[in-house]
Formats: sequence, structure tokens, C-alpha cells
Amino acid sequence: MQGGINAWRGLVAEGIPEAGMVYFSSAVGLEEMAGLAWLLEDGNRRFYSGIAEGVSDEKAKKLFSDLASSEERHKSALLRIYLKKTGKLEDRNFPSSVFPDAAHNDIMEGGISVGTALEWAKGKALTELLELSMSIETNSYDLYLKMAGKAGDEKYGNVFRVLSVEERDHLNRLNLLLEKQQH
Repeated sequence: MQGGINAWRGLVAEGIPEAGMVYFSSAVGLEEMAGLAWLLEDGNRRFYSGIAEGVSDEKAKKLFSDLASSEERHKSALLRIYLKKTGKLEDRNFPSSVFPDAAHNDIMEGGISVGTALEWAKGKALTELLELSMSIETNSYDLYLKMAGKAGDEKYGNVFRVLSVEERDHLNRLNLLLEKQQH
């Protein structure tokens, strides 16, 4: 492999493994983890939707649109975790019912502001957008693995593991397009 993950010159993970759980302290229950992850997924969805609108490359446009749709499905899975755990049939206010300030959420995975990321993305080369997206997906993958371990229940842990596999798939798809861009 010439490019892609082997040519990565972006940010690397540092510190102890728990560092990625900054919002998920040991006092946080499964309902809160699902709510916070939902907020991050929503931020990722808005970011990918914005990027899809701004790129001219048709393959990239499709990939970013697909990623946005996938993040929407992840939000649905996280809502189901919350509903099962709480025993509710529905909660139209989720995640605001868990986090009242959630309506003003502008954060995506990695603690990046969606608005700031989209502003940064203006005028950037596709390779730079792919590299940032790979970083986002790596953080999401890592976060879901950590959440699976903290879930405290195998069935909920399995949902987080499935989400981590999907994030890894996103990372692989981004890597393939990045490799094509570098050739």
C-alpha cells in the first residue's frame, strides 16, 4: 500500500485508553452513554452532509452522503438502546430528555465543533477532507469499543460492537478513496 493508512501523517491517538471516554465517566449510565453517542453521531451526520454538498468529485459526494445516512442509522440504534434500557416505548425529546442542553449541540466525534470543521473544510483538497474524516471514524471506532466494554450488559455491548464494526467499514471506505486520490 502506497497511500492510505500507511501514508497517514495526521493526528495520532495518544495517552491512556480511557482518554477517549472524556464525556463518559464511570458515573455515567448506559442511557447517558447512548445520548452522548447520539449527539456525536448527529454532529458527524451534519458534517458529512455538509461535505457531500461541497465536493465536486462524484465518488466522494456519494461516499460522504452514504456516511451521513449511516450516521443516521447509528442514531436510531442508539435511541433503541436508550428506549430498551429505560423501558419507554418512545421519547420524542431524546436526547434532550437526558441532556437538556442538547438542542445547542454543535459537537462531533473528537470534540470538534461541526461549524468549525465545515468552515475549515471550505477550499480544502479532497485528500485533506478524507484524512479528517478518517480521523473522525477512527475516534468513533475506538469510542464504540470502549463503550462496549463499559455497557455492563452483553446485549447492549453487542450493539456498540456492531457500531464499531460499521465505523471500521467507514474508515476502510475512506481509505480506499484516499488511495485512489493519491495515485
